[in-house]
This record gives sequence, C-alpha cells and structure tokens, in this order.
Amino acid sequence: MTRKMLAVAGLALAASASTALVPAAAQDKVSIVVNATQVFGTIDPARINDYTEYMAAVNLYDGLTTVAGDGSIVPQLAESWTVSDDNLTYTFKLKDGATFQDGSPVEASDVVYTLKRLLAINEGPSYLFSKLIDPDKLKAVDSKTVEIGLTKVYAPFLTTTPLILVVNEDEAKANSDEEWASDYIASHSVGAGPYALEDWKRGSQMVVERYADYHGGWDRGTPIDEIRFVITNDEATVKALATKGELGMSSDSQANETYEAIGAMDGYKLIETPTATAFYIKMNTKLPPTDDIHVRRAIAYATDYATIREAIYPGSELSGPMASAFADAYAGDLPTPEYNLEKAREELAKSKYAGQDITLTHSYVAGLSFEEDIALLMQANLEQIGVTLDVRPEPWNRITELAAKPETTPNTTQVFNGPSYPSPDSVFYVQYDSAASGTWASMEWLQDPEVDALIEDARTTTEVDKQNDIYKELQRKIVAQQPDVFMLVENRRYAASNCLQGYEFVPMMSWDTDFSRFSWDCSAE
Repeated sequence: MTRKMLAVAGLALAASASTALVPAAAQDKVSIVVNATQVFGTIDPARINDYTEYMAAVNLYDGLTTVAGDGSIVPQLAESWTVSDDNLTYTFKLKDGATFQDGSPVEASDVVYTLKRLLAINEGPSYLFSKLIDPDKLKAVDSKTVEIGLTKVYAPFLTTTPLILVVNEDEAKANSDEEWASDYIASHSVGAGPYALEDWKRGSQMVVERYADYHGGWDRGTPIDEIRFVITNDEATVKALATKGELGMSSDSQANETYEAIGAMDGYKLIETPTATAFYIKMNTKLPPTDDIHVRRAIAYATDYATIREAIYPGSELSGPMASAFADAYAGDLPTPEYNLEKAREELAKSKYAGQDITLTHSYVAGLSFEEDIALLMQANLEQIGVTLDVRPEPWNRITELAAKPETTPNTTQVFNGPSYPSPDSVFYVQYDSAASGTWASMEWLQDPEVDALIEDARTTTEVDKQNDIYKELQRKIVAQQPDVFMLVENRRYAASNCLQGYEFVPMMSWDTDFSRFSWDCSAE
C-alpha cells in the first residue's frame, strides 16, 4: 500500500461544473471530491491488492478488528477475543447491533463464509491466511461467536484481522449463482462498513454514500454523506478542482508545486505526517546485470538521497527495508545510505560486468512527475559512472504484470510499500519471503533460504523481545545483500479543504482514508 499508482491519461468526469459537488456548510448533505491517482481495480475484499483497492475496502467493509493511530488493534465487528493457551485457536465475540448495509445482522456464520471464500478464491489478502487458517477449524459457535483455528502458531495473527472484511453471506448467495458470488461482489458492496457503493465508472470515478445505521456511529461531528473519488494524476486537473472549491482532499502523490499551490489557496490546508511507508528502487537480483551485488551497490552509491528527499519528494532517511516507526523492532545500527560516485565506480569495477557496456532498465509509474524527476536524476548520475539507464515509464497495471516473472521484471523499479497490516511481518514477508515472489511488492526476487527461515522464525516466536531481535537480524541480512535502494520514508501530504476535520495517520495501507473517522466543520475557516 504500495501502493502507487496507475497513470490515467486525462480525466473523464461524469459531472460537469454545473453538476459537480461543491461542499458548503449550508448544505444539508455534505458531499466531497477526493482525488486518487490509480483506478479501483476491484472492490471485492477477497481480491484487494493496492492502495486504492484498500481505500475502497476500508470504507465499504468492516473487519473483525481495525487499527488505531498508534498501530494497536482495536475492536470493530468483534467486541472482544480470546486466544487459546497453545496460540492455535482465536475466539471472537461479535458486537450486538452491527448490521450489514441491507439492515440484516452481522453473524458468526458470515465470518465463516468470508474466510472460506477468501481461502477458496486465493487472491488478494489470502496469502496471509491460505496456509495458516484451517477451513475445517472455522466454526460458528453461536450467532455471535466464531472460532478460527490455525494450522501453526503465527504470532502477528491479530494484526491481520482488520483484513477479515466480513461479507454478507445471505445477500451474496441471493444475488448470484456462482459458488462465491464473485460476479455480484465485484460490483456491489455487501459489507457492514460506513459507506455503500452508489456509482462506479471504472477508470474515472467512484461514488459512495453514507450508511446511516452504521454500527460504529456518526458521533464525531457532521459526517461526510457522499464521497466522489475522482481518478486522475494530472496535476492541472487537481489544481482546477481546488480552484473551483470542489476538492475535498487530494491524493498523497502530487508534485511539490501542486501542494504548494493548493495550500496557498483560500479555504485549503496541507495535511502533513510522517509514515511507516518506504520508497524503494527495487533491484531484480535474478536479471543481469543487477544479479551482481556490486552493480546493485554501485546503483545505491549513485543515488542522490538528499536531493530526492529535500527537492523532489519529501521524506526522511531510510537505512534499510523498514521504517523506524516500528521502533522496538528497528535496527538502529544500520549505516546511512551514502551518495558517493567514487565509491559507485569502485563497486562497479569489482563486478563481473566490469569493462562491459552496462545498460539497466528502469521503470516508474507513468504520469507521476516526481517519479520521472527521480528517474532522470538517476539516469544522469549513472551516466557519470559509465552506466546507461533505459527509462521506461509504465502504467501501474503493466508494472504489476511485469513483476510476475524474473525475466520480465525490470532491473530497477520505483515502488512505495507501506504496511498492509500493522506489523513488521508486513514489511518482511510481503517483500522478501520467497512466497511473495511474482508480486509487485517483491520485485527483488530475493528468494534467499536464510531470509525465509528468519521470517518464519519471527512469525512463530511469541516472545516479543526475541521476535524483535529476529527482525533486527533480518534488516542487517537484507541490507548486506542490497536488493533495494532505500530512498526514503515517506512524509505523507494531502491538500484538503479547511472544512475537512479529523485526519489521523494510521500505520496500515489506506486505513487513514476511512472517512467515517472524518467530519465536516467550516467554522475554523
């Protein structure tokens, strides 16, 4: 979560200026426009995979639990839970009064159906559960109690439970003849979340409407009644929406100039926060010439980190695969990445490709101006050490396709990755475990048995201090192999209406855009 980002040429707005949604304090209904830069590929919670899909999911569905701003797991559809002494059985008690958007109650049988469906479809978040949850040990004890049996100890299990996004079994079965109702759930929201799908024009916009009887309540102030997600990465379009007063909140992927321009407009503000999201150049360790560690180290030394962080995309230092937000598990003794062209030349001279013409393919998301700036800076720096960078901007869906095989994955690719669940495990398992190979998050193709073993050790270690020691060892081992250029930790920014209140960073992909946590108050303008 990574998130980021599919380029869309232009903007196909269904609403003209005369029909656009202009929030105003005097309106009974609060409607806002929210910008996203990547299309919603799916809204099926069994298939979600990137930041826009997670953004849809967190608004349309509720999980057994959710995540607080400090990263703690807190009740959502489940009001409480217990864990067996052997750490293999989790029992969740569902809260009374929670209903799906059709008004029917959320019951334990819906949770069982949701998990069996997720395991059967075997896409999206299923990688977290497919070898972990035993389908034969899923049990609705009664209408409000569900047992989940694991095949082995998995210490971070509770941190994944926000992704058990509960589906309305009866509605799904009543509207589809398919075994898992994939056709219906692909285009309808069948959850207990705060918003329901109202309209979806793929590639241009999605509209969601507030569910008035949402079990979480609407007691944070004046709620947001309607959200129109507008899909564009055209900077001029985003600024035009703000100029007209139509923009409720931008994406977090605009150029510096766009944030500054909107932030200077009357009625707008900038929201800025540190995050747990890292920005990498992922290097394909299976494809020549980045199969050579000295070439990878040369690329890292040829990266002008300060210019990228200070002039192109705001961020703080990243010394390894994980941001320091996971403080107890963070290895503070890692060396700070260094920009040094002389050392880059020395590393290149040590490689098996020394003396040869070296060309690297480099991909980034087409249409994102800051990623283009980084690519051009890398191209200029690498040219100084005798390396040619073949820059290939691609739409995000093409990048995910290329990531499926080592021979099609570019030598280098710019990728953001934030935790898809609030645990260091989401950094290591999702990116560096061999089981993740073939995904956009794992374009390094590291496939290292020692790394895999350490990840598995951390997953089965229930003593927190020992687990954190393993995470620190993982960071050191990964840095020693230099599978990535560790560019920065993202400082997230949004341009937003002054009326939009309640933003809080949440260390889980797109969970900070759960609009039931926001309110609308223009009195501070």
